[in-house]
Amino acid sequence: MVFRRLRFGRIRVVLSVLGVACLLTLAAVLPTACASLGARPSGESLKKMKKDNNYRGSKFVNPEPTIMMARGSFWRMMAAWVSGKQVREPAAPLPVVEPEPEALTRRPAGGLAITWMGHAMALVQMDEYRVLTDPVFSERVTPVPGVGPKRFHAPPVAAEDMPPLDAVIISHDHYDHLDMPSIKALSGRTGLFIVPLGIGAHLRAWEVPEEKIVELGWWQSKRVGKGLIVVATPARHFSGRGPLDRNKTLWASFALLGRKKKVYFGGDTGMFDTFDEIGERLGPFDVTLMPIGAYSENWPEIHLNPEEAVTAHGMVRGGLLMPIHWGTFNLALHSWTEPAERLLVAARAARVKVAVPRPGQVVVPGAAPAPERWWPEVPWEGAPEQPTPRAAMEGGR
Repeated sequence: MVFRRLRFGRIRVVLSVLGVACLLTLAAVLPTACASLGARPSGESLKKMKKDNNYRGSKFVNPEPTIMMARGSFWRMMAAWVSGKQVREPAAPLPVVEPEPEALTRRPAGGLAITWMGHAMALVQMDEYRVLTDPVFSERVTPVPGVGPKRFHAPPVAAEDMPPLDAVIISHDHYDHLDMPSIKALSGRTGLFIVPLGIGAHLRAWEVPEEKIVELGWWQSKRVGKGLIVVATPARHFSGRGPLDRNKTLWASFALLGRKKKVYFGGDTGMFDTFDEIGERLGPFDVTLMPIGAYSENWPEIHLNPEEAVTAHGMVRGGLLMPIHWGTFNLALHSWTEPAERLLVAARAARVKVAVPRPGQVVVPGAAPAPERWWPEVPWEGAPEQPTPRAAMEGGR
């Protein structure tokens, strides 16, 4: 009897200690998690949203009816995530290039240079202007510290070592594109944050000065200095940082129009006919930064696969294709190298020129080297084995 009391007493002590540890952990991470959620649009920002043609009822909508996730795919996806044999993360450090500081500050030869920093983050140097896309310097893409997809490699340049920026552009508010610590770190290093409608609310909550925030609807533009125009262009995706704010802010791609050069930044998008209109109205583009990764048959309409990226590149009238949205975070069920491998196959068939730089490698479009497989050889599936067709599917549109 005495032994049982001692045993149950010890169990109660252990449970108490665990409970206290959980409470302390929750108390430590909860403020950061809550702050990272951002804020809901209000005031003049909300009024501007309600006047936008793509704001219907209480949320934004896509140019074409779009399925977020195919019906019945959740449990198939969970099973594949646990049992799949894909190599979704690198087994060894990646060959990250640390660019020379002067290379990121001097006016580029030919008027254009682009440095892929990983995922959707790229530094675009156009004439005397520097624009950074979707900056994410954090170790993980998550609202909760220590949880969520972890980087495959460190950023080639730390946020505090970035050169002064004329603008930071944000495509939408998902955590792998809009990162609170990165925004705070860059707030004093950039003149402007150019974002889709509604995202300014997040930035204001993170103490970005009002005069630095520019919110745009599709086809609206902002002149940066005298020689650069940034145009928010349509995308086929969705938004939201919490369980109750789906599509409460807009998503976009962007066109950067310089004196002589043009760059298209795809952000995060699925395939849609409006690529043609973007090309007709704003192209041709010297370079397209096209997302090629995190595709799946479970969500075929919100992310491009590599073959679709090549097609979209042609539709917007692109010259050199530089892939983004791959090789940095484990966000889908395919091998981590598969997007690049499929892109090379599709580009060769379509006779499209591509550059697949190492993270941190500066690319000058007129002198872009031939693609080199700097990633390891691991098993991957081609389009016939792993299709993600653009097709009407049953389910909640």
